[in-house]
Amino acid sequence: MPREIINVQAGQAGNQIGESFWKTLLAEHGLDEQGMYQGSDPLQLERVGVLFNEVDLPGSKIKYVPRSVQIDLEAGVCNRIRSSSIGSLFRPDTFLTGTTGAGNNWAKGFYTEGAELVDSILEIVRKQAEACDALQGFQVLHSLGGGTGSGLGSLLLSKFREEFPDRILSTYSILPSPKVSETVVEPYNALLAINQLVENSDLAISIDNEALYDIAVRTLKVEHPAFEDLNVLVSQVMCGVTTSLRFPGQLNGDLRKLGLNLVPFPRLHFLMPSYAPFFDPKARAFVRLTVQDLTSAMFDRRNLLVACDPRFGRYLTAATIFRGNVSSREAEYSVLDLQRKNSTQFVEWIPDNVSVSLCSVPPVGQAQAATCLANSTAVQELFKRTLTQFIAMYKRHAFLHWYTGEGMDEMEFSEAESNAHDLISEYQQYQEATTDEDFNEEFEVEVEDVEVEDVEVEEYVEE
Repeated sequence: MPREIINVQAGQAGNQIGESFWKTLLAEHGLDEQGMYQGSDPLQLERVGVLFNEVDLPGSKIKYVPRSVQIDLEAGVCNRIRSSSIGSLFRPDTFLTGTTGAGNNWAKGFYTEGAELVDSILEIVRKQAEACDALQGFQVLHSLGGGTGSGLGSLLLSKFREEFPDRILSTYSILPSPKVSETVVEPYNALLAINQLVENSDLAISIDNEALYDIAVRTLKVEHPAFEDLNVLVSQVMCGVTTSLRFPGQLNGDLRKLGLNLVPFPRLHFLMPSYAPFFDPKARAFVRLTVQDLTSAMFDRRNLLVACDPRFGRYLTAATIFRGNVSSREAEYSVLDLQRKNSTQFVEWIPDNVSVSLCSVPPVGQAQAATCLANSTAVQELFKRTLTQFIAMYKRHAFLHWYTGEGMDEMEFSEAESNAHDLISEYQQYQEATTDEDFNEEFEVEVEDVEVEDVEVEEYVEE
């Protein structure tokens, strides 16, 4: 029985990443751009139902239709997908667009324009969910810098949490980059959205454009990367994360297992994704990677899809997903070896904190690949960066009238700010958490106190 995932893509960034993701999935499952099966490997169709619905067409042909909802507050991007080569793949009633757009304003997406559409969106999602045998959860693709992805995306998460409280909510969230900024109010939108993500998502996989640009230029040798080039990188990670659900493997790991192994404390669920191997296509013939190479590449900063340095934090947990002909012993040993060599980078109070999943089906055109989701305290760097910019503008109440004009209360800004402060200090607290020796010392002190009290009691009895 497939454990289905419903894909929800909101806003321009979400829909563009989604388009790239479905193209990659079609290739992996041997489907053409109309959703008809053209492959020869029976493994490709064994669990295709995780992300596709089967539709029987006249003449005994089966069409595979994505279990996906495409949303935007303006029609441009959705129309482009409709008229693209994979436009006929999607059900026409799963496209939902507004007319005015969110204009890079979180309040428009959350309170006014987005709120008008949210019931229609939930109706589409309910239909998709009712057709599932055992719904595993949702994956939401959105950007935190604009209006629709951050505002409407946050609103949808809170509605999904109400309607489907026991299902896993994972998000692929494009965070603001350190140097490249698309809009001036990006820090406002991002921090207001992070405030909602802390409460309403189970796994928030953080990505930013600057790290993607670095990989495209430095490793893939693309001189002037376009968004299409960056979106391919994100879709590779997304396919890696859902691999164990879509293909059989020696050691499976689904969204729920990922959540359990990766999130030690409910608020700390912001994950840093990495992927290996990334290499120059011209050098493909000269690259032969061992499992050990893949493991060290996954934990290398240059392969991270988010611009922060894991050396300035410590890994609380991590999940590695190997694809291809990889022996379980080799994978386990290479991960253990990496942990031993870099023991200072991993917190010692969570033993065996790197989980391993193995899947025998490699990505198209590669013999082996690996994806890693890491929960590291270094991710606080992202929040600090956004918070600094947020405070600089909020202190002077710059651009605030655009938000309050949509019916938003100023207190929400203060609440988002204090929540971000709390999140940063929580990460910092666990980064500096006490070691076992400190714990033993504290425990010994408590025991000594108890013994002293017992002696006093004995003296009292003798008297």
